[in-house]
Amino acid sequence: MLIDRLAFAGLRNLETLDVTPSPGINLIVGRNGSGKTSLLEGLFILGMGRSFRTRQLRHAIAHDKEEMTLFARLGGEPPLPIGVRRARHATELELRMGGERVSRLAKLIEALPLQLVNPDAFRLLEGAPAGRREFLDWGVFHVKHDFYDAWRRAKRALKHRNALLRHGRMDANNLAVWEQELAAWGERVDDLRREWIGSFIPVFEETLGSLIDLPDLTLRYSRGWDKQRSLREVLEQGRATDQQMGFTQNGPQRADLRIRLGRRPAVEVLSRGQQKLVVSALKLAQGRLLERTTGHGCLYLVDDLPAELDAEHRRVFCRLLESMRCQAFITSVEHDALAGSWKSHTPIAMFHVKQGVSGAGQLVPRAQIDFTTE
Repeated sequence: MLIDRLAFAGLRNLETLDVTPSPGINLIVGRNGSGKTSLLEGLFILGMGRSFRTRQLRHAIAHDKEEMTLFARLGGEPPLPIGVRRARHATELELRMGGERVSRLAKLIEALPLQLVNPDAFRLLEGAPAGRREFLDWGVFHVKHDFYDAWRRAKRALKHRNALLRHGRMDANNLAVWEQELAAWGERVDDLRREWIGSFIPVFEETLGSLIDLPDLTLRYSRGWDKQRSLREVLEQGRATDQQMGFTQNGPQRADLRIRLGRRPAVEVLSRGQQKLVVSALKLAQGRLLERTTGHGCLYLVDDLPAELDAEHRRVFCRLLESMRCQAFITSVEHDALAGSWKSHTPIAMFHVKQGVSGAGQLVPRAQIDFTTE
């Protein structure tokens, strides 16, 4: 479902806003530090329940406000209003859907699937495996309905096994119980991940080919333990060394995606611009597979699209977004940086973010957003 109304209050340096975004391309233009990324951050919090800029959500609340309220209405029959509220001194984020309070963050993530392309996205190539597992599991979660339960059970079993490993004397019976749980649910998590990656790779290759020609680039899934042995066998045989280390060394929590160009890790070979196109292809392919599998659209947030891309690749990126008929929010310092990148008939909703002064005589920097449609 597409967002047909957006209302934010108390988010960083943004003035209170209530706008009707375009169902297609929404371009957010303004100087560095004006608040463009804050608008993307608010959308991200709505869809993920967390920020990509800070680990503590209270830091996203405007310094002169006591709470932050973010609201979006998803179009459909009937429309679905979703919202989050975070008070400065609260310990939890309040979630609402359809006017009712919800307790499970997974409900929010399921309602508003989104992908973010920003400088942090480079971690898919250069960062630790945890970021790639998160990317992988987002995709599996949205198309495999029993994945969340299997993932949650495997995580619980892993937590208990690790706790037993850290004890001075292991309780062998308890350890065997949790190993059986971890093996069963870990194998199920792996099955679902492998099914998903088998569907994802052709979509990724198609998407990458639309952005850049890299025929030697490969994407491979590594499950996190010896592919020749069952997880139960690996856990049992690894008890002694796991106890020495104090944690479980093999299992679904060690899964990874290997992205290589020829025989070398892609990050060691590709230029920064090429890396941006690869991670963008990964993100866009996530949404394309989601739509093809479930019929549900994906929201795309692209921070500073022109950065690291020459004019031709900016145009290629924009034309691909147009062809996907998706809803996207894109930031840019200069509007002219993307001039000529869109087809002449494409409607562009424009947000001009301008730094100003808020309050009678109070020197509180705020960002005012003017909304126009080209």
